[in-house]
Amino acid sequence: MGAEREITPDEFLRLIADARRWRLLRELATSDLRVNELVDRLDSPQNLVSYHLRELRDAGLVSARQSSADGRDTYYRLDAARCAERLGDVGAALHPGLRMIAAAPPLAAGARRRVLFLCTGNSSRSQMAEALLRHRSGGAVDARSAGSHPKAVHANAVRVMAERGIDISAATTKHLRRFSRVRFDRVVTLCDRVREICPEFLGDPLAMHWSIPDPALEGDNDDASYPAFARTVDELDARIGVLLAQLSQPKEDPRERPDRQRALSRR
Repeated sequence: MGAEREITPDEFLRLIADARRWRLLRELATSDLRVNELVDRLDSPQNLVSYHLRELRDAGLVSARQSSADGRDTYYRLDAARCAERLGDVGAALHPGLRMIAAAPPLAAGARRRVLFLCTGNSSRSQMAEALLRHRSGGAVDARSAGSHPKAVHANAVRVMAERGIDISAATTKHLRRFSRVRFDRVVTLCDRVREICPEFLGDPLAMHWSIPDPALEGDNDDASYPAFARTVDELDARIGVLLAQLSQPKEDPRERPDRQRALSRR
């Protein structure tokens, strides 16, 4: 695939003004999704959804990644940082004083949130996500992590976090069953395989998926795979910035969520 094209502010506005493309961006702002899931959520033909996804990908607003659970599937994700840049460009194009600057709102007082990160081994991705969220929220978010097949915390996860000033050397791995009776506001799956077998949790928490490859698989030894860990922690950090903004919003009634209503309507 070629390099993404640069778009002007007016092109960006025309792009997101389309109702279907706006819906796609809204759906992907919460979770990485496959085409068939987007078809269901938009109630639109697959060829039409694929066309609009291609337009968004060409503009660099959406990217795609092959599923590690089923190579025939592709997960689509929103590039929130690029969307923010383009929105800022729109304001600046109208007037220099109108450039929009994203700022993470503070978490509401007395509304401590609980977030659970899940992957297969609970050895790298979920451990790093847990530590990053706890660190960036100043402990205001109760972040936890677990795996479907726990194994020892990876040395590169410890190393890459230490370089960011976060010590996870004493972290232990846990099986996801440990949290089966704990209420969370968000359950975030970081592994395509875990998403397929993720159990239900108390309180019907919002399920989110971040399709992130296992960095430990990129290389024959720790030195060879370390660059993948560095890229992974950068991606996690960017996504957690968006998650913090979502967590700053008032708590929602699970019964009122669009995804919940769609599930109920299909019964």
